[in-house]
Amino acid sequence: MNEKNPLRIGFLGFEGLMALDLVGPIDAFTSALVEGNNGEMVSCYQVVVIGLTGRPFTSESGVVFKPHKTIKTAPPLDTLIIPGGKGLRVPETQKKAADWISSRAPTTRRVATVCTGTFGLAATGLLDGRCVTTHWRQAQQLAQRFPALKVDPNALYLKDGKFYTCAGITAGIDLSLALIEEDFGPRVALSVARELVVYLKRPGGQEQFSEPLQFQTHSSDRFADLAAWIQGHLRQDLSAEALAERACLSPRHFTRRFKEMFSTTPAAFVEDLRLREARERLTLPDQTIESVADSVGFKSGDAFRRAFERRYRLQPSSYRRHFSLHSTKL
Repeated sequence: MNEKNPLRIGFLGFEGLMALDLVGPIDAFTSALVEGNNGEMVSCYQVVVIGLTGRPFTSESGVVFKPHKTIKTAPPLDTLIIPGGKGLRVPETQKKAADWISSRAPTTRRVATVCTGTFGLAATGLLDGRCVTTHWRQAQQLAQRFPALKVDPNALYLKDGKFYTCAGITAGIDLSLALIEEDFGPRVALSVARELVVYLKRPGGQEQFSEPLQFQTHSSDRFADLAAWIQGHLRQDLSAEALAERACLSPRHFTRRFKEMFSTTPAAFVEDLRLREARERLTLPDQTIESVADSVGFKSGDAFRRAFERRYRLQPSSYRRHFSLHSTKL
């Protein structure tokens, strides 16, 4: 990719789709930026919404979308994404979508589904014999309707060949971040995750992640997983020495690699995450300044107050009062 030729991502639009299956991934891809030749930030992706017809289509929640192109006028795509929604389980809609997907898949590098979008891709036969997932509520129905599929109802997302499937709604953002990381590396993906205020990779057990994507993202750079782990373990010892040990590197080598990846020191990165999380927790009822400080890993309330004031130019108590007044006005 260069700044004149961003990767083109096509989203299939149809009557009765799930709005968040469409706009969540779209916001993730449009938030992905890299530095251009002249130092300005340019988009990594061009997003195209492709309608089954040229008419606006309405989501399950009543939001109306206007497609950029139709299946007859759609340009070549790098990646095709099929959102979910009740509409795609309507036989006529499913057949029309499947016929077009079948015609485009051979010339498209990746084909992905969000939530029950798997039904539309499964109808093409391209997923036969492959490992797939979907929203847990429809997993059994998917397996019964398409017995040639290997349906895993517990996976967050799965990759099998050029085909990607994921669970419901927010998993569409998880998958989008994984695709962005696949294309442009963990630094860009982490930047998007921070912009959207979501985890780059949700912390948790292996059951949340498919084996192929888990191996792929671990292989691409260990620091991407480390950032997600830090976010989920703010109360633990997050010194450079402790993090270096977790990354299986010497403290000196770890610090150098970390600064190359995140353009900041481990200490500054950790403090930033702690302060961001503390700022959210200050808005919760029945929380003292000391309890918030302890919950995000500061050694004392005083240390937390100093760091908070240094970053935000006001005391935590003042921030809490201001936020409470603002919330009341809203």
